[in-house]
Amino acid sequence: MPVHDWTRVEAGIFHDFHNVWTGALRNTLNEGLLPEGYYALTEQHAGRTIPDVLALHASPEPEEPAWLPPDTGGIAVAEAPPRVERKQTVEPAALARRRSLAIRHVSGHRLIALIEIVSQANKDRTRHVAELVEKAVSALERGVHLLLVDLFPPGRNDPAGIHGKIVEELDQYSEPYVLPTGAPLTLASYVAGPRVEVYLQHLAVGATLAEMPLFLRPDRYVNVPLEPTYQTAYRGMPAFWRDVLEGRLALGT
Repeated sequence: MPVHDWTRVEAGIFHDFHNVWTGALRNTLNEGLLPEGYYALTEQHAGRTIPDVLALHASPEPEEPAWLPPDTGGIAVAEAPPRVERKQTVEPAALARRRSLAIRHVSGHRLIALIEIVSQANKDRTRHVAELVEKAVSALERGVHLLLVDLFPPGRNDPAGIHGKIVEELDQYSEPYVLPTGAPLTLASYVAGPRVEVYLQHLAVGATLAEMPLFLRPDRYVNVPLEPTYQTAYRGMPAFWRDVLEGRLALGT
């Protein structure tokens, strides 16, 4: 199933889809994709649920940010590098600041990785873009890996997409990120470390979502099946909004 043009519908419609897709990702991760000792939960922040996914390890969070979870599985980068179109290395000047990460979980278990699905609300104001970028950079500063799914084209507040803004924040001396022509949507997997390695896939509306790596350690990852979980979430979309998204009906007609 191709990626739809989510700019055709109201923000609340994508929010509903976003919730269901998040649940499908959580279930898939917990049904055998994550290796022993890992589990995924819906993110909790300031006492309310935000529909994104945390990957945790069942051990207390240590004081040392450089702690590595045990090697209990996943795909070794050295044996099978992620299959993506682009790879980028960022030398983050910002990491020395070590700001605190706003994400916490009541279990007290170690936060390993975060899957962030970008919504219209993350892009509609300069402040909202800055908040999302701050969250992403803070996670990387704490050694938390990140998978970013941005199915909205760049706008006034993120002219190179959210990934471009993250790179700008990580290394303010870097050249502006340039999106490939005709592929304005972004899938980006970030490996936290002294240097941030980024595995990138760009696509257009109508393309099929690629599997993307979710890193559990700098040397280990699992491939997240974005396309099957997207399909699972889309199957329950109301017929009216499927007609709008698939071009059979225009709003206001």
